[in-house]
Amino acid sequence: MNSKEIESNVKQIFEDFSTGEFIYDLLLAYGISKTSITRLKKGDFNLSKVDGEVLYKKKIFFKTGESNKLLSEIENISVEERITKHSPRFAILTDYKTLVAKDLKLRKNLDIKITELPKYFDFFLPLAGSEVYNTSNNNQADRDAAYKMAQLYDNLVHANENIYNSKESIHELNIFLSRLLFCFFAEDTEIFKEESIFTKTLSQHTSEDGFDTHEFLDKLFEVLNTSEKDREAELPEYLKKFPHVNGGLFRDPIDAPHFTFKARKTLIELGDLNWKDINPDIFGSMIQAVVLPEYRSDLGMHYTSVENILKLIRPLFLDELYEEFEKHNDNSKQLRKQINRLSKIKFFDPACGSGNFLIITYKEIRLLEIKILQRIIDLSQNPTLEFTQIQLSQFYGIELDDFAHEMAILSLWLAEHQMNKVFVDMLFDYGRSLPILPLKEAGQIQQGNATRKNWNEVCPISKEDEVYIIGNPPYNGSRKQNQEQKDDLKFVFRTNFKSLDYIASWFYKGAQYIKGNNAKCAFVSTNSICQGDLVAHTWPRILSEYIEIGFAYQSFKWTNNAKGNAGVTVIIVGLRNTSTEPKAIYVDRFRKEVKNISPYLIESSNLIIQGASKPLSKFQEMRYGNMPNDGGNLILSLSEKKELVSASPNSIKWIKEFIGASEFIKGNLRYCLWIPDNEVEEASSVPDIKERLGKVTIHRLNSTEKSTRDKASHPNQFYFSSHLETDSIIVPSVSSERREYIPIGFLNSNTIISNLALVVYNASPWLFAVISSKMHMVWMRAVSGKMKTDYRYSTKLCYNTFPFPDISTKQKENLNLYVFAILDERAKYPEKTMAQLYDPDTMPKGLKQAHKELDEAIEKCYRLQSFTTDTERLEYLFRLYEEMVKKDTLFAKQKRTVKRNNNGK
Repeated sequence: MNSKEIESNVKQIFEDFSTGEFIYDLLLAYGISKTSITRLKKGDFNLSKVDGEVLYKKKIFFKTGESNKLLSEIENISVEERITKHSPRFAILTDYKTLVAKDLKLRKNLDIKITELPKYFDFFLPLAGSEVYNTSNNNQADRDAAYKMAQLYDNLVHANENIYNSKESIHELNIFLSRLLFCFFAEDTEIFKEESIFTKTLSQHTSEDGFDTHEFLDKLFEVLNTSEKDREAELPEYLKKFPHVNGGLFRDPIDAPHFTFKARKTLIELGDLNWKDINPDIFGSMIQAVVLPEYRSDLGMHYTSVENILKLIRPLFLDELYEEFEKHNDNSKQLRKQINRLSKIKFFDPACGSGNFLIITYKEIRLLEIKILQRIIDLSQNPTLEFTQIQLSQFYGIELDDFAHEMAILSLWLAEHQMNKVFVDMLFDYGRSLPILPLKEAGQIQQGNATRKNWNEVCPISKEDEVYIIGNPPYNGSRKQNQEQKDDLKFVFRTNFKSLDYIASWFYKGAQYIKGNNAKCAFVSTNSICQGDLVAHTWPRILSEYIEIGFAYQSFKWTNNAKGNAGVTVIIVGLRNTSTEPKAIYVDRFRKEVKNISPYLIESSNLIIQGASKPLSKFQEMRYGNMPNDGGNLILSLSEKKELVSASPNSIKWIKEFIGASEFIKGNLRYCLWIPDNEVEEASSVPDIKERLGKVTIHRLNSTEKSTRDKASHPNQFYFSSHLETDSIIVPSVSSERREYIPIGFLNSNTIISNLALVVYNASPWLFAVISSKMHMVWMRAVSGKMKTDYRYSTKLCYNTFPFPDISTKQKENLNLYVFAILDERAKYPEKTMAQLYDPDTMPKGLKQAHKELDEAIEKCYRLQSFTTDTERLEYLFRLYEEMVKKDTLFAKQKRTVKRNNNGK
């Protein structure tokens, strides 16, 4: 049950309010079963013998009270031994006008009008088990521990000069830090039976100067790895108190680093922190940041939030598991079968980092198991003791970084201990957990390069297995990859890998792994792999008649709760074996069932947009702008232009404005020399121009490219020229992703458009309307690529493929009017640049309205019914594109057939 459902349930209490049923309705609203409520009413679960009171173990204490005594009475109740011995989470008092409550664990109070309860429904969310873990990184305990660990780490590095001399010494330091973290956690969470035993013993039996601290730790770690019966007879009493831990954490002998006074003091201060409040799903990533100096200033930001991880695991497997639970809610036999199923599923993260995805998955599966067992207990007349069937050995991972690998193993142990406590708390007298010590295997986490490893060897899969691959692998575009990553891609793909994003390896290997097996795969990825030419490079290798996209999240910001964290734009893509089961696309908070999910993550066929050499629609040709390749000698700044004209006024006739994407958008002024061949001799009479042309010649002759050297004999000409003496439309080749519209403009024939922009010469205004419209922007975002985070407009991929219906002359004239309206609005702000006019935060209302009206006019060219979302627009465009391509292909075939017949062949 999610929080929205609970909120709705609480509101319903007041639609048919009953004082006699209030507390039972409240418990029902938070997911307590009807069977449990029935037994509570009968007295089976009510531990209070006082009439009018309800005392539900581990849940609530409730009674009505006098209006003027509610606040004082609830404070008395919170310390009353007959009540507190049953550990209710909440005490609730009401006169049915006012409600006061106290969270007896967190010591928080609530004092409201009872009718306001729906506004404060989240106060009682622990009744629904919602605080199994903290979803926020704003956890003081986590941050304090991370900063203090960073301080200890720096002290140890300073005190041990050779600590980074070898791979082995770095590995030993990583294991050493993991052991310390376990000891701190163990002494605060009852793993070590005596509270603070590690810190107190360290403090009492080592010298203040830190000289012997490493010796103490070496001996202690040896003791923790030795069973009680095998320990030395002469072992000091203070070390005999420590239990046998084992599990691999203390197995291998390592030499602890040497300590100074400062390092020992920091170690003891770490022990004074409250480690029971540490969240292993967050903490692992934070501590990983300790050993990465570039992350040090942002400790607390480097983890993946629970909310985002749930976006992936819910549609991949968790929702279906809950549906099964609901389906068999009244059938104990089937519920037992589901527990058995849960105990056998394998979860595999082949880029697990410090274990975030595995830990959250582990907690969610344990929580579902608890809810199933609660229901089994409710259905049983004679409930028996229950033990968890979920084992850490079901969780597999691969991680390249040594320290992250160690943290993943440790964090899984800590998560198991936390969930064991939740298991016992939520199942009351029927839940038992086996002792965590000695430690068992903490998952199947291997260190290594996931692109090189055989995944079947890491996580073996047979026809009987059920496996889910999850995670957030590294993504780097081709320009950001180091040589090792390029080699990894070559290893995976063998050929045609140079344009691929690094994450393509994980999708490809995931698809190969699940093919033909009872397995599914989902990864978080940069959204670029589903845009532009990367689609054609990536997805034909992954999708086939056997593998399809089962669900997908369209682009969203992958953030955590850290202040100032803008996040990165990502997608989530789930792969599965081809199936008739529904597929789903998630946009924001909405889920849409679809027949097929294309590589562009919309409802469409798997058709991939290929670049075209000419427009699909009846558009004029779009060309690249003019490339000088001149060593900068044909280009003039404003000051250079003024100096040249001042010295030689006649030179003005060879100077034109030179505009590319940056100049057009930001309003910068640049100029160029534009000299016809028949005027070169005249222009060369100007000394500065002659000198510049000479430098162009030298620059081109020194080129390694023959085509450039061939142009050296014509230094007056641009290396590539598309210019026509007509008015033109300029389309910036790169534009900020923040803008709703790419700024597009009209320029006169005296302006030379650079190769950093695209141009349509002799263009009609109605074409300006089409490529300025929201319909075209939606298409551009989907099929064009990106340069960093900016949109990169492509003639072949975007303009030439854009599907637009053949419209009448009257419709074109109508569109012209909307274009003039936009130009008029721009003209009202001569002092503003295009960047300022099209900034979404400062765009003038009149200009915004003019674009909106043009958008509506363009959309009416497609259909009379308005589009409501960009997804709807894009799906329509893809369908139209497919129709136009097929029609064009068929028409072309018919023409060829007719031609052959006319020739008598």
